[in-house]
Amino acid sequence: MISEDLFKEAKKFLPGGVDSPVRAYKPYPFFAERAEGSRIYDVDGKNYIDYCLAYGPLVLGHADPTIIEAVSKQLKKGTAYGVPTENEIKLAKQVVNRVPCADMVRFMNSGTEATMSAIRLARAATSRNKIIKFEGSYHGAHDYVLVKSGSGAAGLPDSPGVPEDTTKNTVLVPFNNEEALTKLIESDNDEIAAIIVEPVMGNIGCIPPKKGYLEFLRKITAENDIILIFDEVITGFRIAEGGSQEYFGVTPDLVTFGKILGGGFPMGALAGKRELMEMIAPSGNVYQAGTFNGNPISIKAGLTMLKQLDSSFYNSMDSKGQNLRKGLSDLLEGNGLNFHVAGLSSMFQIYFKEGDVMDYKDAKAADTRGFTAYFHKLLEGGVFIPPSQFECCFLSRAHSDEDIQITLEKVDEALKVVKK
Repeated sequence: MISEDLFKEAKKFLPGGVDSPVRAYKPYPFFAERAEGSRIYDVDGKNYIDYCLAYGPLVLGHADPTIIEAVSKQLKKGTAYGVPTENEIKLAKQVVNRVPCADMVRFMNSGTEATMSAIRLARAATSRNKIIKFEGSYHGAHDYVLVKSGSGAAGLPDSPGVPEDTTKNTVLVPFNNEEALTKLIESDNDEIAAIIVEPVMGNIGCIPPKKGYLEFLRKITAENDIILIFDEVITGFRIAEGGSQEYFGVTPDLVTFGKILGGGFPMGALAGKRELMEMIAPSGNVYQAGTFNGNPISIKAGLTMLKQLDSSFYNSMDSKGQNLRKGLSDLLEGNGLNFHVAGLSSMFQIYFKEGDVMDYKDAKAADTRGFTAYFHKLLEGGVFIPPSQFECCFLSRAHSDEDIQITLEKVDEALKVVKK
């Protein structure tokens, strides 16, 4: 069956025809048949240079042979045990050795579980209830953080079915704004348990912190006994061996991981300072559990992945990212479009607006209709990026110089469509 027919069939059995909202776009999404390296192949016989990469985890590209081999061997030994394995210890040591704040690790199954558990732990450790998140940030689909953006005060639920009582302790402030956060903490510091932040906001496009902002967060949380949580589900092990903590030189109290740590398989993790992590059951009384926590398939894939992520890997990815972003900027200038190219390391996005993008309000000013036309023209030309203006694009080790050159040629064609 072709993608159009599959989508019609899918809508009979899957809400909206998909298993995650971001996968849906008009008139219908393509259905994947297989993927390899930098390419994804659909059931219609087309292939695309892939910059979505399953929304970030595939830093080595699709179907990396080393991971396939390692997982194949593990599959023959069993898929789930319900008891500990030595490989869990090995992967935990890898995380602790790489990540500045990590003394201990709890493995789980998704970034959503990780952020939910981090918030629970922070509340238990401080005996406070309120958390601060930033407008436009995404920390998974659990009730605590599924909150609309707004200015100040408590947030309202962003989805039916989320009680207002659940989110009344979730407070929103704009990213990269020291004054707004300072005022909030000064008025409410004895009730705030934690600040949770994407060091690079990767779910509203790609918004890096302004110089000194993460240092400011570390200072103000330390002064007010507030736990600082870095949500590195996207940046963890992508932009440096130690993630954003190494890249920016700022160490939080807790950090959450997902995506890359699973080597292409479901994975989440919470790591942090020993005195906090030892509060988690069974060593403490903060409950967190999961049948598939430390699943041997995901653990083995993660071990195999991390072994390949060394300094030469990150130097190569930085170089690719710089070259691609420079090429995009040159094309925009050549087409007379004063749009904003954002990103760092192997992350990038074009915002269809003039001027810098520093926070959610800036990002929401982008021309989404123009971006949609751009997306479809790229797709037609064999380049797949996430279909939303408010997602980040990613590079992998598998992307070649030729891939990048072809991509820039297709971007040039797509931008000419936007100009009309």
